[in-house]
Amino acid sequence: MKQVDYIIVGLGLAGLSFSRELEKQGKSFIVYEDDSQHSSKVAGGMYNPIILKRFTPVWDAENQLKIAVPFYKELENLLGATYDTKIPIYRLLTSIEEQNNWFATCDHPVLSQYMIPKIIKETFNGIKSPFGYGKVIGTGKIDTAKLIHDYRLYLEKKEVIIYSNFEYKAIQHSIKQVVYKNYIASKIVFCEGYGIKQNPYFNHLPMQEAKGEYITIYAPDLNIDFVLKSSVSIMPLGGHTFKIGATFNWNDKTNIPTEKGKDELVSKLKTLISVPFEIIDQVAGIRPTVKDRRPLVGIHPNHTELAIINGLGTRGVMIAPTVAKELYNHIENETKLRNEINISRFTG
Repeated sequence: MKQVDYIIVGLGLAGLSFSRELEKQGKSFIVYEDDSQHSSKVAGGMYNPIILKRFTPVWDAENQLKIAVPFYKELENLLGATYDTKIPIYRLLTSIEEQNNWFATCDHPVLSQYMIPKIIKETFNGIKSPFGYGKVIGTGKIDTAKLIHDYRLYLEKKEVIIYSNFEYKAIQHSIKQVVYKNYIASKIVFCEGYGIKQNPYFNHLPMQEAKGEYITIYAPDLNIDFVLKSSVSIMPLGGHTFKIGATFNWNDKTNIPTEKGKDELVSKLKTLISVPFEIIDQVAGIRPTVKDRRPLVGIHPNHTELAIINGLGTRGVMIAPTVAKELYNHIENETKLRNEINISRFTG
């Protein structure tokens, strides 16, 4: 038997963030990863404190960014690569009313530091913009696929990751520790995303999974160095390639890209740009979302050796480092979890 402090199940953004927190705190761990969940790897990876559909603040965004931005910089230093690209967002405005709403929101005490209080009138080849753009700064995108790939290699070198399905029936419970196969640990932390549906300890939690699909296009006549936000997002990747997303499908629970998803994205894209493009890739993943749009964090009410981080939804890049730190402090230092993220709001 091998003794570790923690067993982590899943290595998307939640599992990565929690394992990194353990490493910084000098705790030992082993990660189980079966590569069944794709949402972290296919996500757009944007961090942005504003809901641009309504010009309102993202929940807890200011606090999240204070933790997340240094977190990714730390990983860049650790792994010797660049994951965080600072890039502004241009919100395509569609009416005089939206222009007025933009100016009104620029006075918001939190959002004023991110929103430029003017209408950008500059024209860009192939983009229809009769009412101009609102510009958001202090934003960026994380290359989540590369980050997770590199962090896996890092854990492989440390021999603390096992590529295997997790077998819930193999858990042996006791009061102060838990046994799983060849490991004894104080806690198992489940970071499974949509995989929670197969977890007999946490599958009662109200997950509302949403499939998201993205396409990547090659558009040699489209020249923008910002993320364009409208009915879809257009994210420059370099070399005249752009990631277009994303769809929301509440019924399809597979990670398989579909013609329907592609057609939806292409239809919306054609209302925004008038230059030719070629589709060169398409990906899909299941977002783990929750009915109240807050993450699922906490300890099982009957099995205190089991814990969870899940429900990060579309903003995992921002949320994961913050809630990983909160769960760690809750377990190790007995700090209270915020009610709005604690799974006790559903378990009593």
